[in-house]
Amino acid sequence: MDIENKENEMWWGTLGTVRPFPGFDADGDVRDIQIALERKDVATLVRILTNRNNAQRQQVAESFHKASQKDLSPVLKKALSGPLQELMLALLMTPAQFDAHRLRQAMEGMGTDEEGLLEVLCTRTGPHLKEVMLAYKQMFGRYLEKDLESETSKDFTKLVLGLVMKEERNTKGLIDYHLIGEDVKSLAAAIGSKKINSAPWIQILTLRDPDHLNRVFQRLEMLKGETMEKMVQSNFSGDFRLGLRILVCCIQNTPLYLAQRLQGSLKKSSIVRGIMVGRSEDDLLCVRREFKKLNNTSLYSTIQKEFKGDLQEALLALCRSEDL
Repeated sequence: MDIENKENEMWWGTLGTVRPFPGFDADGDVRDIQIALERKDVATLVRILTNRNNAQRQQVAESFHKASQKDLSPVLKKALSGPLQELMLALLMTPAQFDAHRLRQAMEGMGTDEEGLLEVLCTRTGPHLKEVMLAYKQMFGRYLEKDLESETSKDFTKLVLGLVMKEERNTKGLIDYHLIGEDVKSLAAAIGSKKINSAPWIQILTLRDPDHLNRVFQRLEMLKGETMEKMVQSNFSGDFRLGLRILVCCIQNTPLYLAQRLQGSLKKSSIVRGIMVGRSEDDLLCVRREFKKLNNTSLYSTIQKEFKGDLQEALLALCRSEDL
C-alpha cells in the first residue's frame, strides 16, 4: 500500500477537517512555495500549507531542505509576520512538537497560563503526551515534568503531573461494575467530611478511561444529588479547582470544552490558533458542531467576522466549511 492510501485510511478514522491532499506532490509544492516566496505571494503559501495534512507538510519541509539546503520554518519566519507567521510555523510542527511548544509558551515569561497547560494536558491521550514529553526535551533541552513541577504548586502540581503521566489502568471496552462502584465510593468519601481529600480525585480521574469515568460521574451525581461541576466548585479551590473543572468537562465532552474556550477567546489569536491547528486532524468537526449549538452561528461565519486578510483565509481553510 502506498503512503497516500495509508494517509487516507488514517484520516477516515477521524473527525478532523484537514484530510490528505489528493494527488499530493511534495516536489511540486516546493517549487510553488519557492516561487511564492520570491514573489511575496502569501496567499499561495497559505493555500498550500492549509490544504495538506501534517504528514504531507513534513514531506514538503523535507523536500524543501533537499532542494534549497535550508529549513522551511526559518524561511517562512523571515517572510511572514504576526499571527499569520505563528500559524504557518505551527502547521510545520508535528502534533507532538506543537503541543510541546504550546506547553512551553504557557510557562514562559511572567506567570503561568494554567488554562493553557490544562487545555493540552486534559484533551490529549497518555500515549500522545509521552510523545510530547520527548518532543519537549528535544526542542527545549528541558524536562516537561520538572518545568510543570516548578511552575505549579500543591494539589495542582499533583494533578498536572498525574495528567502528563496518565495511563488508563482499567480494561478499555469492558464495563467493570465493581470498579465503578469502588470509584464512586472513593470520590464520595473524599468530599464527605470536613477535611477534603484530593488524592482519590487525582488518582481516579487520571488513571481511568473516559467511558468508565462517565459511568462513575453519573452514579456519583445520583448519589450526591448535584452535578459534577457543582461538586468540584463547592469542595475545591484555586488552580486545583480550575484543573478538576476542566478535566471533568473534557472527560464528559472534549469538543464542547474546546468550543466554549473558542467562544470566550476569539480575541486571543494564540488560543484560536492552538485549537484550529491542534484539532484539525482529530475532532474539529465536532468542535464546530458544539460551537454552532452554543452560539447559534457557525465557527466559519464567526472567523469571517473576527479575522481579516490572509490570517482569515488560513483559519477558514482549517475550519473547512460552513455549518448550516
